Amino acid sequence: MKLNTKFLGEVEIAEQDILTFEQGLLGLEDEKQFVLLPIDTDTPMALLQSLKHVEIGFILAYPFAFKKDYSFEISQEDREELQIEKEEDVLAYSIVTVKENFQDSTLNLLAPVIINGQKKCGKQIVLQDNKAYPLRYPLQTMEGSAK
Repeated sequence: MKLNTKFLGEVEIAEQDILTFEQGLLGLEDEKQFVLLPIDTDTPMALLQSLKHVEIGFILAYPFAFKKDYSFEISQEDREELQIEKEEDVLAYSIVTVKENFQDSTLNLLAPVIINGQKKCGKQIVLQDNKAYPLRYPLQTMEGSAK
C-alpha cells in the first residue's frame, strides 16, 4: 500500500510492516498504527510514521550509537504488554527533536520507544529513574563510528 509520509514523501509499505501502539505515544494516545521506515542506511535513524495522519511522523535514533552506556530495564508489565519473549526481538529508539541547525538537535533518552519487531507492537515508556537520563541529550555527542 502507498503511504504519504511527513519527511520521505510517498512510500510503499507492506501490511506486515504496520506496528500497533495500543496506548499510542505520549501526548498522542489516539495514534495507534505506525510504520518504521529507514531514512538512510548510513545513519542510525529511522522515521516512525503514523498511518492515519501524514503530519505525524517522528525521527527516531538508535540511542546506543550516541550514548554507549545507555541502558534501562523494561518492567515486567511492559514486557507482557509488548509480548517480549526474546531480547533480540526488541528494538529501542529515542525520539529526536530536530532543530533548524541539525547539530543542535537532541535525543529524548528519558522516554524511549520500544518495539517488538516479531509481534509488530510498540510502546513509549517513561524510565522510572528519571534522573538517570535527560529529556534532551545533545545529538552532536555521537560516540563511536556511527554517523
